[in-house]
Amino acid sequence: MDRFVIRGGVPLVGEVQIGGAKNAALAILAAAVMTNDPVRIENVPDVTDCNVLLKAMERIGVGIIRQSKHVVVIDGSKIESCIIEDEYLKRIRASYYLVGALLGKNRQAEVPLPGGCNIGVRAIDQHIKGFRALGAKVDIGHGAICAEAKELRGSHIFLDKVSVGATINIMMAAALATGKTIIENAAKEPHVVDLANFLNSMGANIKGAGTDVIRIKGVEKLHGTDYAIIPDQIEAGTYMLASAATHGDVLVRNVIPKHLECITAKLCEIGCHITEYDDAVRVSAPEPLTSTQVKTLPYPGFPTDMQPQITVALGLAQGTSIVTEGIFENRFKYVDELVRMGASIKVEGNMAVISGVSRYSGASISVPDLRAGAALTIAGMAAEGETIVEDTRFIERGYEEFEVKLRGLGAKIERVSSEHDLQKARLKLA
Repeated sequence: MDRFVIRGGVPLVGEVQIGGAKNAALAILAAAVMTNDPVRIENVPDVTDCNVLLKAMERIGVGIIRQSKHVVVIDGSKIESCIIEDEYLKRIRASYYLVGALLGKNRQAEVPLPGGCNIGVRAIDQHIKGFRALGAKVDIGHGAICAEAKELRGSHIFLDKVSVGATINIMMAAALATGKTIIENAAKEPHVVDLANFLNSMGANIKGAGTDVIRIKGVEKLHGTDYAIIPDQIEAGTYMLASAATHGDVLVRNVIPKHLECITAKLCEIGCHITEYDDAVRVSAPEPLTSTQVKTLPYPGFPTDMQPQITVALGLAQGTSIVTEGIFENRFKYVDELVRMGASIKVEGNMAVISGVSRYSGASISVPDLRAGAALTIAGMAAEGETIVEDTRFIERGYEEFEVKLRGLGAKIERVSSEHDLQKARLKLA
């Protein structure tokens, strides 16, 4: 099992290039099977979640050609089955996007129920509600979601709660349904907009993405396209918070600053200096950080996927901060590990009360989920002494070459897979 070994206390300085958005890529890769024409997708992040999804698609007959590390050509013309039996696919949350894609194209789908990180209940009831409103019969059984329909007809669907996954799934199925579909209380996240733009480039008729009302006029078929995925808002935010926590000076390149406004606003509040460019953001933290309050909310609010990272930074800020988790009820599992590093944090329900400390101390810590893994790595870089981050496979789900990019910013970090590697890394980092 791979680990990170970190020698902390070094401010991060330099430039880092942000890759394609994982959450957008997962939806777009699934949607690419909805046409029989080849689809070329650029800026695909080379992360575990995307690679697992591509392998599962390949196993049902989808043609996958890797033109380069970040460019994939998908051919959905020879799908042999709409039943996906893939043990690995259960490990990623976005497995359910194949339901909307296959239901829209072939009127049937059977996909393993989603897994991913254990950060709380992420029910698929809104997905099922949407599919049924379009005329599909949906059953859950034997660890899979099964959906089929003789025909799909447009419908007026009001989501009981804002759900990114349900918005995406309904949008895909409705793109090839007969008639008009209206999704109210729709999610507004950048990757929802990116998927809508992708589907429209394939001939779909989708309007209103990025607002809470999306209107879809179904079309008979979709065609091939050439499309580039947007930059990853969460990867960018992670390096921004890493700069803040280590009192560094980092230029984060290949970003859409508009997508980062909720993050940059909080960084300004806690004393960071922010400079925005057309496609880059510079974050420096020359002064001590100060406390603030954060509540995670659907976009354009502060992202739940950035909650662990800002908590790590606020743990080193002067004064008392409060972080309220407004999306998932089980997202503070990493706090115990942070407390072992010297943080002063008390979790009460969905709220963390943080009393800032002057420093963290290195420790051996275990990663409970993807974003917590990135956050605990940041804590290790800000800490005095050596930190060992166990079970980095979670981090690989959503960050490409994480330790490589951090080393490019001056971090003393190495990936090891054995005790022998660990001793070599300690000598190198000393």
